[in-house]
Amino acid sequence: MTDRSTLDVVVVGGGIGGLAAALSIARRGHRVDVLERAERFAEIGAGIQLGPNAFRALDRLGVGDGARARAVFIDELRFMDGTTGERVAGMPLTGAYRERFGNPYAVVHRGDLHQTLLEACRATPGVTLHAGERTTHYAQADGTATAHTARGGAFTGDAVIGADGIRSAIRAQMVGDGGPRVSGHTIYRSVIPMDRVPEDLRWNLVTLWAGPKWHFVHYPIGGGEFLNLAATRDDAATEEVTGKPVGRDFVLEQFPDLGETARRLLELGADWKSWVLCDRDPLRTWTDGRVALLGDAAHPMLQYAAQGACQALEDAVALGELLDAPGEVPQRLEKYNADRGHRAARTQLVARELGSRLYHPAGEAALARNTMLGALTTEDLHDEVAWLHGGG
Repeated sequence: MTDRSTLDVVVVGGGIGGLAAALSIARRGHRVDVLERAERFAEIGAGIQLGPNAFRALDRLGVGDGARARAVFIDELRFMDGTTGERVAGMPLTGAYRERFGNPYAVVHRGDLHQTLLEACRATPGVTLHAGERTTHYAQADGTATAHTARGGAFTGDAVIGADGIRSAIRAQMVGDGGPRVSGHTIYRSVIPMDRVPEDLRWNLVTLWAGPKWHFVHYPIGGGEFLNLAATRDDAATEEVTGKPVGRDFVLEQFPDLGETARRLLELGADWKSWVLCDRDPLRTWTDGRVALLGDAAHPMLQYAAQGACQALEDAVALGELLDAPGEVPQRLEKYNADRGHRAARTQLVARELGSRLYHPAGEAALARNTMLGALTTEDLHDEVAWLHGGG
């Protein structure tokens, strides 16, 4: 039954990872049902960064041009001392970078990337989208896997893919590792129209200002029509917070040592919302027979390596290719897990390390960091990210 050429696959979760997985699988002639818990397919959030590895995956999914049309291509990743305003280091993203890694580095609104994938899924034969279907658990019997939903639905196929995020119901049943790990860091996000930004602050850069127990990142999104602001505080938060509105004055109070230019940018923010950042420890096994995890359900990571969406896209490509390979479905899923597991786990741990070692030190440790980064050449910086931006 599982050796036939056409498979039926159920994907749980209609976010970026789930839609990418559906597209990857269906483009090879298989049938896919996508179950989304919300009443419509949409994506919340603000800006995300896409490295060359993400564009490599998007091209293999057939949506690279659509994603590029909605992205802003960035000239440099710039690291600043947030208290002194000193430029510490910058990694150019044009010229030698693009030649080495074969693709650009860009930023995009999360909703724009999601819309690109959603449009492609709607146009792809074999993909059926189901909104308002919250998956509660899965079952396996007689060479099939079934996703059961809160409405009483039962969606059966040759495989079930859990792409249902950091609080995945599929992971909870498969692994039983409880709630996410609270990082102790709170992020404040705002998106503002670019016409509100003074001309001298409209930089085509991803800029990070690092300070003692905080950092502040900003970059253009929405084709350059908006500025994405994201300010993070290491405040030892212990409870999850998701999208809680906070006042402008409160946000400014969290960053008292911010230098003049960075403060000018932070003061532009409005309609701030806060999240307490969470991740999970790397997971060795992502599969249970005909059920597998993908994206944040498998390897949720902190934002600091800017790779969450990128790694989910890589997962989707690998999964589609391996489900098209010879053999029984459980063995194909195990191969997917084996191929993706180490790289995703390494990225999770690097993201954690960046947040503690690179972005948030104070005093002598911050000075040592600045000296170390300032001594790196452009080629050195490209070498540092080669395993990540050049992979996938």
